[in-house]
Amino acid sequence: MTKMGFFHRTAHFCHEGVKTKMKRLDIEALRTLCAIAEHGGITRAAEHLSLSQSAVSHKVKRLEERIGCSLLTRQSGAPLLSEDGQRLLVYARRICAMHDEAVQSLSTRPISGHIRLGMTEDVTSSDLSRILGRFTRLHPNVSVRTHVRQSVVLQRELEKGEIDISMMQIFATDLRPSDTVLFTDLVHWVKAKDLELRCDCTIPFLAYDDDCFFKHWAMDIENTPATGFDTILECASSAGIVSAVQSGLGVALLPGRYLTDEMQILDHQFSPPPEIAYVLRVGRNSRSAHFKSFAMEVAKGVTSKVSLQVV
Repeated sequence: MTKMGFFHRTAHFCHEGVKTKMKRLDIEALRTLCAIAEHGGITRAAEHLSLSQSAVSHKVKRLEERIGCSLLTRQSGAPLLSEDGQRLLVYARRICAMHDEAVQSLSTRPISGHIRLGMTEDVTSSDLSRILGRFTRLHPNVSVRTHVRQSVVLQRELEKGEIDISMMQIFATDLRPSDTVLFTDLVHWVKAKDLELRCDCTIPFLAYDDDCFFKHWAMDIENTPATGFDTILECASSAGIVSAVQSGLGVALLPGRYLTDEMQILDHQFSPPPEIAYVLRVGRNSRSAHFKSFAMEVAKGVTSKVSLQVV
């Protein structure tokens, strides 16, 4: 054997000696980690996955042993996931989403059609864009056209058949059995902390517009205070209403997600408003496969994020 050949063979053996076996991540174990993070613990994750707590714990333990690090803190008062757990969670969500997308894409018959979607300003968010993007990749032959209106307008359009699906806010008391509830929120009477309300004067009221269902409810004779309301501002933007409240222009009804430290809650001074629900409502004539697939995709996407993040 030549000296050069010996060196080649030695280098080859050294390379083989240090080569490590590629670690593989089990998709169901990653799904379990996602469930623990999204539902706030092993107990609730087990309920969501229809597994026993010991089965969920075993999946996490095996995943930790496979990658060689702790994923849960297991300490009272500490964050649920460790730093490594948080880092893996980012990948786990992406892996599970791509896995499910691939399975659905290959195992379902192609669907086609058109969807006319109505939304309120509150749900035109980055999360919804992500959901719509995923649906488009899964069903490239389905076109989705959207527009933004107030909930009252969307309900009228849905009844007339002018749109097929609506994502909107309604009072929880107006829920229908067929509605898909995406999430709920409490509504509060608010004003700026330094705004003085005189008991002998009409109360300045801030509304989204003439079709604002908060305004319709507030102006009902049963909910109106003795001095009455005077609508001094109509603005279709939630950001505009928030800014007007903080500037001390008047009183408004706002969902809890919009409350800031600069606002004072006045729930004890006025009639308490009902809880609101953000719902997905499908029209009576919108029962085809592409409508059902879209509704399922939105509901699944919102559930996985707990709620749409409004911007």
